[in-house]
Parts: sequence; structure tokens; C-alpha cells
Amino acid sequence: MRTRFTKLKSRRMENLDASENAFFSRQLEMTKARTYDRKYPNLRAREFVPLDPELDNAVETIRLRSYTQVGVAKLIASYADDLPRADVQANEATFGVKSIGVSYGYNLQEIRAAQRAGVAIDQKKAAAARRATEVIIDRVLATGDAATGLTGLLNVPNALTYTVPADGTGASALWINKTPVLIVRDMVGICEYIINQTSEIESPNMLLLPRAQFTLIRTTRFDSNSDKTILDWFRAQYPGVAVEPWYRMAGAGAGGLNRMMAYSMTPDHLQGAVPQEFEQLPVQERNLEFVVPCHARVGGVQCYYPLSVAYGDGI
Repeated sequence: MRTRFTKLKSRRMENLDASENAFFSRQLEMTKARTYDRKYPNLRAREFVPLDPELDNAVETIRLRSYTQVGVAKLIASYADDLPRADVQANEATFGVKSIGVSYGYNLQEIRAAQRAGVAIDQKKAAAARRATEVIIDRVLATGDAATGLTGLLNVPNALTYTVPADGTGASALWINKTPVLIVRDMVGICEYIINQTSEIESPNMLLLPRAQFTLIRTTRFDSNSDKTILDWFRAQYPGVAVEPWYRMAGAGAGGLNRMMAYSMTPDHLQGAVPQEFEQLPVQERNLEFVVPCHARVGGVQCYYPLSVAYGDGI
């Protein structure tokens, strides 16, 4: 009986024209209330760069002043009249600030259709505009922008360069070809390099790694006699240095090599400039369309003490 009904139903379906068949199939669909939006990489640059809270949204140029003490004293006789002179030298550096623009809009019929369907189309489009703006801010804070002269966290001018030893298997600098002892040596090495090069004036508190290298040290035991991983061992020796993965470190080095970076992540050493966060301007009516202009401003990263930053490529 069931087989006969199925055949009868199939014959009836075959007799429907295209529009009738589509209508019939539509009745069998269910639209979920929740939307499943496309996922994108996390924008993490703000986590690794302290932002300057004092910048005004009208600023066009950021000017930094620094002073260097010069002069050397010497031992003198009681009646000496050739005392050496001490002084200070003033230096200035300027950084530009650029605007970011994007817009979104919807026409009259879209508004009516969205209202009928109960869809907040304005919120979806506003979120897309905000995301587009944040992508630019994240990129500029990370790598700067060559066209406008903005610098980012990964290309600080005059930063230190730590040479990763190529003493792994096959004379390789890659961590995948190194023992846990050598990997820890590299992690310690880039931190100590900053300390030594600045005569212990600077000391890093952050070490950024590509995700693959971070996973390697997080899952590989330091030795067979301990449950501690390479990361556990390093953290025990350098508790003041945070170790974080960031996908932007992959291929960020010279020639597309993977990069690690040690630096002092404090507002006294470097800051990111975002004088104007994402803002939506008044709606503009254009014929049957309503357009919302959006705006933000970014100035990259200003590093006040470049020798507090070190890059190590080739891991």
C-alpha cells in the first residue's frame, strides 16, 4: 500500500510544471532563526599594542620629542679651568594620521522586505562596515602601511635583529629541526639579547610566535624525565615574559620567514594611534537609497625606545 502511494505521489509531482514544483518543494523547507555568518580571523593587534588614550580625533600629525644627555665629566685638579661641558640634545620625530572610510546602504524596497521578514538588515550591514574598518586598523597596527608611511608593530624602525642560530638538524634554524634545549636557547636568546644590547636598561615582557611554533613548544616535552613542556620550562625561568601566538608572525620576517618578536609591551615604550574609533555619520538619502557614511582614523604604532624591540627570523 505504501509503495503504491509513493508511486502515485511521484506521478503527481511529475505532472507539476516548474513553478508549481518549486512552490511544493518550498513548503518542505525550514529557515532557521539563527544565521550562520562566515567566520574571519580574529583581529588581535589591539591585544599586543597599548593604544594612546590622549589622542584627539582632530590630530593630523603626532610629534614626538626626545632628549639625549651628552658630555663626559673627568677628574680635575683644584684650580682647573677647562671643565668639560655637559648638555642635552633634542630630537623630534613626526608620524602621520590617516582616515579610513567605508559606507553601507539599503534601498526603500530592502527596508520594506526586511521589515516584513523581521530581519535587522541595518544591523547586519553596519556590522559589515565596522568589520571592514577594524580590518584596516588591525593591519596598520600590525604591519603599517608603506603607501602612507605608517609603521606597525612588526616593522618598528631601528629595532634590534636577533640572529637565530642555524644549529638544528642539517644546519637548520627551523624549530621543527631543533631539540627542546636548542628551542629554549633561542627563546632565552632573543630576550637576553635586548637586555645585553641595552646594558640591562630594557627587558622584554612579551614574546610573540607564529601559531605552529607556539603549538610545538606547548605540546613538546622538554625532556623524557619530566611532564613539563618547552613552554612550561621557559615560563618557569622567565615568569615576567608572556608568550602568545599570533598568525601574523607566520611569514612576517625578511624573505617571508617565520618571525618571533620580543618587546616591552607597555605604554612607556610603544603605543598605537587610533584617534577616532569607528563612527557612523547621519544617513544620506539618495533617490530611493539610504546611505550611511562611516569613518575612523589610525596612525600606526609609535615606538619610543626601538632597542626594546627585537625580531628573530627563520624559526
